[in-house]
Amino acid sequence: MSVPLLKIGVVLSTMAMITNWMSQTLPSLVGLNTTKITAERAGYPDRSTGVLPANPEESWQVYSSAQDSEGRCVCTVVAPQQSMCSRDARTKQLRQLLEKVQNMTQSIQVLDQRTQRDLQYVEKMEVQLRGLETKFRQVEENHKQNIAKQYKAIKAKMEELRPLIPVLEEYKADAKLVLQFKEEVQNLTSVLSELQEEMGAYDYEELHTRVSNLEERLRACMQKLACGKLTGISDPVTIKTSGSRFGSWMTDPAAPEGDTRVWYMDGYHNNRFVREYKSMADFMATDNFTSHRLPHPWSGTGQVVYNGSIYFNKFQSHVIIKFDFKTSTISKSRQLDNAGFNNMYHYAWGGHSDIDLMVDEGGLWAVYATNQNAGNIVISKLNPSTLQIIKSWTTNHPKRSAGEAFMICGTLYVTNGYSGGTKVYYAYSTNSSTYEYIDIAFQNKYSHISMLDYNPRDRALYAWNNGHQVLYNVTLFHVISSQEL
Repeated sequence: MSVPLLKIGVVLSTMAMITNWMSQTLPSLVGLNTTKITAERAGYPDRSTGVLPANPEESWQVYSSAQDSEGRCVCTVVAPQQSMCSRDARTKQLRQLLEKVQNMTQSIQVLDQRTQRDLQYVEKMEVQLRGLETKFRQVEENHKQNIAKQYKAIKAKMEELRPLIPVLEEYKADAKLVLQFKEEVQNLTSVLSELQEEMGAYDYEELHTRVSNLEERLRACMQKLACGKLTGISDPVTIKTSGSRFGSWMTDPAAPEGDTRVWYMDGYHNNRFVREYKSMADFMATDNFTSHRLPHPWSGTGQVVYNGSIYFNKFQSHVIIKFDFKTSTISKSRQLDNAGFNNMYHYAWGGHSDIDLMVDEGGLWAVYATNQNAGNIVISKLNPSTLQIIKSWTTNHPKRSAGEAFMICGTLYVTNGYSGGTKVYYAYSTNSSTYEYIDIAFQNKYSHISMLDYNPRDRALYAWNNGHQVLYNVTLFHVISSQEL
């Protein structure tokens, strides 16, 4: 291997280390002091849960994480609720604000040092890449002096290296963003120190606003770390074998801490009984459950439990119903206008799967098809309280040709089938209103997928595969840029 290519390998390895460090270390830098890693029972994907501090409203918390295919930890971090300060104890409030900003200063200084160190390697590699491009142009202009085989080899290597240039540009932008955060915290620290000496009250509200604004931006940065583009799906883990060939099962991604209830619905039509298991362990080991009777039978397997309620498509209609488990009543119902139903625009496997409801990091979604869009998939973002459509996107993918689909970070991923060999091959991003064809391996262990949904809290895919309840871990790739913040 030549020296330039060896350096490229070093930089790519360094960038992977940076991603690993940010996902594991950045939560502690912004105030997460205690995390307890627990081992799940055998046969269940690795996850860790943060231990709640003595005062959870003033600390950052890890509430879920997963490992990618290379063993790196991917964390989801939730910022604390903002505490309202009392004017009666202004000295204490200012001291707490100062300590908070000082902690942020130390954290960002560490991050800045690491970023600047690695940025030197990135800039050096950028020069080498652009130099290689210049040399290649010289060789191309005078290619008669080179034999054809060498010329083709250099050209192929240049095509491999060319995509790295925009990645390096993104990394340089991230380094500038860290520097900007550092300067803002330093300025804020200076003003707070002066105010603490003068004990004047007239600037307090402005400073509190500036601290809150900076904290919000850091929280947004952490949220970007928790989201990304799907790059891999793990081998399946079979949790249980039960029920008929078709059905759905799930946990609530918005449930309170410690609520790990499992919801189970056998069949795809003419059934209205939902099973509730106390925990995933109970679901795996026992058949003890509580039964909830819905006011109407459901249609398909596209139900979802979200924030204590189940959202489902009423049988033989395009009506969506929100049913509150706590009160056992319908809290809202609404027609999904123009949506096909009653096996008009189902997934490839059939089963009245015309309307598929799902949840990701951004909230509640409905995936369906309409005559107006020629039977192609329509994606609608829904208000979870009113069920009104917030915004819709029309795609060019026929719904009847889709095996199954799921949402991750605002992107709809579609499989090319439901039986036999299966892969994720189509992705539509609602963030950019664009689509692309991809090729992500997906193991269809039991040869008939009738339900596939993503849970953002568990960072996992839940599947019903021919009477087997199965889980898949996912790997996401993210790049943070200043434009996103």
